[in-house]
Amino acid sequence: MAKKKKTPPRKSVSKKKNQQKKPSLFARLFKLCFVLAIWGSLILGGVVLWYAKDLPDITKSASFERRTSIVVKATDGSVIGRYGESKGQNIDATDLPPHLINAVLATEDRRFYDHFGVDPIGIARAMVTNVTRGRFVQGGSTITQQLAKNLFLTHQRKLKRKIQEAILAVWLERQLSKDQILSAYMNRVYLGSGTYGFDAASRLYFGKPAKDVNLREAAILAGLLKAPSKYSPHNNPELAQERSDVVLLAMKDAGYITDQEMQEAKDLPLSLPHHQTGSESNVRYFTDWVIEGVDDLVGNPEMDLVIETTLDAKLQNHAQNTLISTIDSTDKMKFVSQGAILSMRPDGAVIAMVGGYDYAQSQFNRVTQAKRPPGSAFKPFVFLAAVEKGWKASDKILDGPITSGEYRPKNFANQYYGTVDLETALAKSMNTATVRLAQEAGIGSVIKTANKLGIISPMERDLSIALGSTGISPLEMGTAYATLANGGYRVYPYGISRITDSDGRVLYERKQNIRYQQIVSTDDTKAISFMMRSVIANGTGRGAQLPFPAQGKTGTSQDSRDAWFVGYSDRIVSIVWLGNDDNSPMRGVTGGSLPAQIWKSTMAYAQPRQFVLQINGQRIDEMQKDDGNGFGNMIGRLFSGDNSDDSKFVPKKRKPFANLNE
Repeated sequence: MAKKKKTPPRKSVSKKKNQQKKPSLFARLFKLCFVLAIWGSLILGGVVLWYAKDLPDITKSASFERRTSIVVKATDGSVIGRYGESKGQNIDATDLPPHLINAVLATEDRRFYDHFGVDPIGIARAMVTNVTRGRFVQGGSTITQQLAKNLFLTHQRKLKRKIQEAILAVWLERQLSKDQILSAYMNRVYLGSGTYGFDAASRLYFGKPAKDVNLREAAILAGLLKAPSKYSPHNNPELAQERSDVVLLAMKDAGYITDQEMQEAKDLPLSLPHHQTGSESNVRYFTDWVIEGVDDLVGNPEMDLVIETTLDAKLQNHAQNTLISTIDSTDKMKFVSQGAILSMRPDGAVIAMVGGYDYAQSQFNRVTQAKRPPGSAFKPFVFLAAVEKGWKASDKILDGPITSGEYRPKNFANQYYGTVDLETALAKSMNTATVRLAQEAGIGSVIKTANKLGIISPMERDLSIALGSTGISPLEMGTAYATLANGGYRVYPYGISRITDSDGRVLYERKQNIRYQQIVSTDDTKAISFMMRSVIANGTGRGAQLPFPAQGKTGTSQDSRDAWFVGYSDRIVSIVWLGNDDNSPMRGVTGGSLPAQIWKSTMAYAQPRQFVLQINGQRIDEMQKDDGNGFGNMIGRLFSGDNSDDSKFVPKKRKPFANLNE
């Protein structure tokens, strides 16, 4: 028999399948993560390089010393404000009590001595906390990052700044020791009330250097880091203690203190030295405004500064006390909670600025920052625009219902007077007559007139601005009225007269008797002043009558949400505003009521003071040349109402006005 042929062995099917088997899921994930890590590193490196190119030359610009101090003085030489570490010294972290250092570390950066400037663990923990709470409650910035921000960057919350902050933090860690970083941070951080650094804050709040604070005081100082104004022991002693309890608990959780030490610290009485009351601290509205303008005059010098200002300290005190007492004594049902007062000379020198009821409660300056509708206090700009086009105080205008067009304002109490002259229309604050006058002069001319007087807030090009519907700051109103008071010359409000260093070397000094461009003719300003004098003599501003010549205008916005009195004499311009920050309406408060009373009190106090202030030195010689009979006759003329220069605008007889409008 023939042998069967052997068939070749078959290749294992299972082996072939194994050879074609795909990589495991773990292997694929590892590969993907590896690729993503490479790309992520490249992208991150690119981002870092991109933002690093805009960084300042940190090796040259770094300054770890305390901020320069600034002392602000009134015209009488009294100190009205201190900024920077004027009472503090540079401190070394190693010289401070351990409980102060630990209070800072427990609340700001527990891993300070373990990270490299940026703390990934802290960032992750903060992200988890914020996601869990559903809102931003915790940040991940280290002390080194905070120092980098304070040294080199702005406080804007932008991605670019955060990246640059992280880069600089790493750089600082390479250049300085941990103790040097902590010392620099504790010398520069802001702790409220104009203080920078723990030593300055300790001296201000507790009357002692930082090296002498006890555990409770250390916790209060560390608590200020979260919100200096809110947790200030001067502004809110109860909140300061509550916040310090949180700091003490954090110190216990971090292992810095025991339960017993925490409880003993909580039981310590909080002893605070005398500090400014709400009325006394209100001068900070002015000093804060002044400080903002220092860089424009002398740059950013490294030496300590003394700023001499135009503020009349006694007038400031009188104005703020008048505002506070008026609001406090007003019937609560009138719903008045806020106010502002500005007094300035016709050349723009600010001599009093009360930016609110209580600076300790709110640092928002309502004189410079608030934009509120002035109501009828805007009307003089409408009348000036008409005067510049040839209208006179005796010219006639119709005061009656407006029945055409989309804008149909009404008079107060729907009372109309028919054909009246401009003087009467302004004195009685007639709305429809003013709107018709704005139409005659041209709304563009009204806006142009207001702009050149110093009203820089945007104004809608419609007839409603004739009745003061646009939000305008009291500082703008003061600037505009000062131009009317000084005969038509441009005004730039200012509060600094001289800046020197601590050795008395003059860095800046304002020139005396600066007179800027005349933007309104003297005759036109006198015509408006004449009409505004009728407002006080017989019109809506009768509650502001004074024993010397003065001009003014009341203003009340819709639903009495704002009440103004704005006016001037030959030496003082004063602005008064009352209202509420939430724009809620007041009840029964008009410009001719409480604001007129405050304005009258302020002007009555300011006028004789400014007369005396301006007759010292060279000023008195100039006045005596103008008045051969000397000082006595000047006083007599001032209070007698003799204004011969205005005689051609004043009629021989005046009729009292009744049924006054706002």
